[in-house]
Order: sequence, then structure tokens, then C-alpha cells
Amino acid sequence: MKRKIITTEDGSSTIHLEEWDEQYHSTHGAIQEANHVYIKTGLQHLQNTFNPVQIHILEIGFGTGLNAFITYLQAEKHNFNVNYHGVEAYPVLPEEIAQLNYVSQLKAENKAAIFNKMHVCEWEKETVLSENFTLTKRQQLFDQITDEGKFNLIYFDAFGARVQPELWTVAIFQKMYNALQNKSVLVTYAAKGSVRRAMQEVGFKVERLPGPPGKREMLRATKIN
Repeated sequence: MKRKIITTEDGSSTIHLEEWDEQYHSTHGAIQEANHVYIKTGLQHLQNTFNPVQIHILEIGFGTGLNAFITYLQAEKHNFNVNYHGVEAYPVLPEEIAQLNYVSQLKAENKAAIFNKMHVCEWEKETVLSENFTLTKRQQLFDQITDEGKFNLIYFDAFGARVQPELWTVAIFQKMYNALQNKSVLVTYAAKGSVRRAMQEVGFKVERLPGPPGKREMLRATKIN
């Protein structure tokens, strides 16, 4: 499938899949989307609502590493601990990573080595990136996830249901529900009614919330037994 690096409206880059007319991040702003959906509505909400001692994150779609890198920067800035698992079936190529401009756009040139290490570190092995942040990259299909009660935050950043509807089913969200501890949160950029109903069917309490730039709504799902 033909892929190319494009620049989104906030100046940050993403990868465009021409055959699907799909991107790894919003064309309205990759960094803006990540900050709104995953940091503000996910990470910060979790901290403010449940105040966990340690944050265990499962990312569905590690992709370019943008969400992981911004989360790392937040952990360093605010001094909290994150254990991050990024699941990706088809890793992004090194030559594509080299063209992404997240380090400069986030004014994090002093952390460029960390962003690079996120992509060159071994798969299936825990990598300590700092006292506050460990990363485990897992190369697997999403339907192979079998974690039980391990995480308190999920970044659900799979490709959209238009191109991969099999990733947005009751069966997948049952795996997400099972992977979470009690008093945990899942956030996603998606807002389709079918997605919301699938989440509710497995037991999530689901909220429609204002979306990032260019998108009217997004979803946040909470697990409270």
C-alpha cells in the first residue's frame, strides 16, 4: 500500500495511506488531536478523577509514536510514573520515522534521543526511558490481546471503522474492557453510534465529548464495577 508523509493543519506531520484515503492522525492537526483526545480527555481526566499511583497505559495502534512521546513529555514535566504498552501489528518504517517532525513541533529537541529510542528499542521487551516512563512495544494483532485487569487507561487509536470495521466490534471492546482495572478509562477519536453501542454492550459507561479540531465529537468510556 502506497504511503507518504503529509503535513497536517497544525504543522505536524502524519502518514497518509493513499489506497484507503486514511491517515495515522487527523489532517486538521496531528499534535492537536493527540493532546485533545489522549492527554486532556484521557490522561488528565484519569488523574483528576481517579488519581492512580501509577498509570498503566495500553495504546491500540502505536504507529508513529506520537501519543507515546507526548505522554512521556507529560510524565517528565509533571513527575508521574507511566508504564506504557504500545500494540502495533505493522510497525512504521525507519525511513518514515525519520521524516516526522514531532520533536521540533513540540519544541522538544532535547528529547530527540528519546523519540528515536522509542522506535529503535526491541519489541516485546520493557525499555526504561526515564525514572518516570517505561515502554513495551508489542507487535500483535488487536484480536490477539489477552491482558486481564492490567491497565487503567487505553488510547484506542486504530484506523477508522470505514476502512477497518473489524477493529471496532463488540469482541474487540470486550478485550479492552477485560484489559482494564476497575476505575479506568478508554478514549478514542471515534464517535460513531455503532462504536458507542459496542462499548456499552460490554459494560462501559460511555460519554460523547467535544472532539478535537475538525471533529464534532469523540468518545470516552469508563469502567467502574
